[in-house]
Amino acid sequence: MKVYLIGAGPGDPGLLTLKGRDILGRADVVVYDYLANDALLSYAREGAELIYAGKKGGDHTLPQDVINALIVARAREGKVVARLKGGDPYMFGRGGEEAEELIEAGLDFEVVPGVTSGIAGPAYAGIPLTHRAYSSSVCFVTGHEDPAKPDTAHNWEALAKSAGTLVFYMGMKNLPDISRNLVNAGMPAGTPAALVRWGTTGRHRSMVSTIGVLPEEAARRGFSSPGLIIVGEVVVLHDKLNWFERRPLSGKGIVVTRAREQASDSAALLAEMGADVLQFPTIEIAPLTDYSGARAAVGGMSGYDLIIFTSVNGVRYFWEQLRSLGLDARALAGVTVAAIGPATAGGLSERGIISDIVPKKYVAEDVARSILDRYGQAIVGLRALLPRAREARDVLPEILAGAGAVVEVLPVYETRPSRQGMDEVLTRLEAGEIHCVVFASSSTVTNFLSCIPVELCRRHPQLKFACIGPITAATLEKAGLRCHIQPAEYTIPALIRELAEKL
Repeated sequence: MKVYLIGAGPGDPGLLTLKGRDILGRADVVVYDYLANDALLSYAREGAELIYAGKKGGDHTLPQDVINALIVARAREGKVVARLKGGDPYMFGRGGEEAEELIEAGLDFEVVPGVTSGIAGPAYAGIPLTHRAYSSSVCFVTGHEDPAKPDTAHNWEALAKSAGTLVFYMGMKNLPDISRNLVNAGMPAGTPAALVRWGTTGRHRSMVSTIGVLPEEAARRGFSSPGLIIVGEVVVLHDKLNWFERRPLSGKGIVVTRAREQASDSAALLAEMGADVLQFPTIEIAPLTDYSGARAAVGGMSGYDLIIFTSVNGVRYFWEQLRSLGLDARALAGVTVAAIGPATAGGLSERGIISDIVPKKYVAEDVARSILDRYGQAIVGLRALLPRAREARDVLPEILAGAGAVVEVLPVYETRPSRQGMDEVLTRLEAGEIHCVVFASSSTVTNFLSCIPVELCRRHPQLKFACIGPITAATLEKAGLRCHIQPAEYTIPALIRELAEKL
């Protein structure tokens, strides 16, 4: 049994340390904060207990004493506990208090430092905390003081007269008091000052002003918690060095509706371009309860002339059945292999199969045309196997069967509606923070609109819709909504490139 106090970093999941990631992968229990990015939970091992501790400013889901008791209790059960804390555990993170509790309980623990927001947030905003021309020191200060208490822990005169950079954590609520105290203590009202909100995340925003009018400017521009306050001459470098907010999709809230198993690559590409990505998997991919029919077909591959894969999931679940029978790629020897597009062909390539047929346009109709062009009259009597979802469009088997082929549709997985993340999407949509919804299939359109009514979408003129191809776009338009963005090539990378150009 052991407890690890892990710094989750400031929000960008790429800033988690390698050691932190490795510990998450073997922990039995993960207790995580509000500011610990949800993407980090994907590193937790399957079956780990995930406990949300909250710790959002002014709204603690679990009080600190309850968190302490919970960590101790789980560790005493002989479990490895990962306490995932936003930023760094020992930088205004109460990690020291949790460590003291563990020592008192006689429990073994380690601290895994994290990148603190006070360094990362300004860096993403183009503000170096030290610079030979502007500042040779930096002071980190808590802004979370009660303005009503008679005494203060801060020496405001020393802070005001410091030639270094000041970084206030958790100070947005007290920004007027911080501004007034610094100016009253002798800091010139014209001293450069900045705010960084949701630093390093897709919701990152920054603004520059002066300490004297910063509270009024913040209110006018809608800046609120969570945020950092940076005061000092280094702030003048913001406009010159600000790289993070110059990316093509910076400030754009984009909803990805693909199943979570498929969404990670899409989300990563969008985030790399600056988007604030909300994963709303309106469908989930699930195995079948009975694979006896699938195993019979997979075990008799020599009886087929052609096998057609229309998704990466079809490849994955077909291969699982292949392997369960002790077979590998050699089972497809002599069978022509068709893939609907490059992603599916890539999934086959990873398993040692080079696709014989990949159409120029990645829809079922073009797969059928490519097969008919290849076989001509020889299509009559050809035996084709189509591993796919239980529920899917029947256009492909119908076209081939109409031409004389004998097509066996083989369900190898199923899709189910999902509402995970719906509440956040509704909240962010009403706040005007969502600018685009991305659809990769007709089923994602149908399931999205079963959660988010068409009328609600129409109330937000900033909201646009992007579809991977014409079939998905037709489903959206049939529901009464316009497809604003559609790539010429029906792939996720092409769709994301189109978003970067047109959104």
